[in-house]
Amino acid sequence: MNAADGQLAKPLLSLDKVTTYYAQMRILEGISLQVGAGELVCLLGGNASGKSTTLKTILGLVRPRAGRVLFAGEDVTAWPVPQRIANGVAIVPENRRLFGTMTVRENLELGAVLRDAGTYDADFERVYTLFPRLHERRDQLAGTLSGGEQQMVAMGRALMSRPRLLLMDEPSMGLSPALVQQNFRIIKEVHESGVAVLMVEQNATMALSIADRGYVLSTGEIVLSGSAAELLRSEDLKRAYLGR
Repeated sequence: MNAADGQLAKPLLSLDKVTTYYAQMRILEGISLQVGAGELVCLLGGNASGKSTTLKTILGLVRPRAGRVLFAGEDVTAWPVPQRIANGVAIVPENRRLFGTMTVRENLELGAVLRDAGTYDADFERVYTLFPRLHERRDQLAGTLSGGEQQMVAMGRALMSRPRLLLMDEPSMGLSPALVQQNFRIIKEVHESGVAVLMVEQNATMALSIADRGYVLSTGEIVLSGSAAELLRSEDLKRAYLGR
């Protein structure tokens, strides 16, 4: 999947020199990255480096002031969020953002809301196979679940949309070390099922342990990229990641 120069012949996702602002504050400065079909790529960086803004730009929640977002060969820079979701982009947001007064099943259904309800059964089966605990808890209110279980619901909800690209924003945040290990095993399993993943994560070692490639952001610019194995060995990663 990885080319020697870090470029993919036919990427599923491409950011082409994207610059993004919030009001007059520049957050991203001319970043370019790619994710291939079926690839797992991690986006690393410290706080306020621009990682979450990158995901929001891909999803369409933030419109770039310059540059392009391309998905499956199409320029989607001007597409609204629902159109991007319908075409195969889904997100597991930071802090999960479930509807706590709705059941697990109802939260999962929201992930497939753009599709005919008659097509849900196979997706429920897939999610419940990945997360047997959610089948046990399907009628329980999501707000009463543990943090690990809520993360499962957030991932399952995203998978209900049948994504080609799954965006993940800090999947280990707020989880115990044991649940972090479990969570990353599930992410790897989702990836191995054929879904491309772009994962924002502060735990660089854990993210790179399951990724194909990685990019490192610092103050809105990509300062380092390479294969996961290269980055794990890189002294430059430590300097870039720690801002030194």
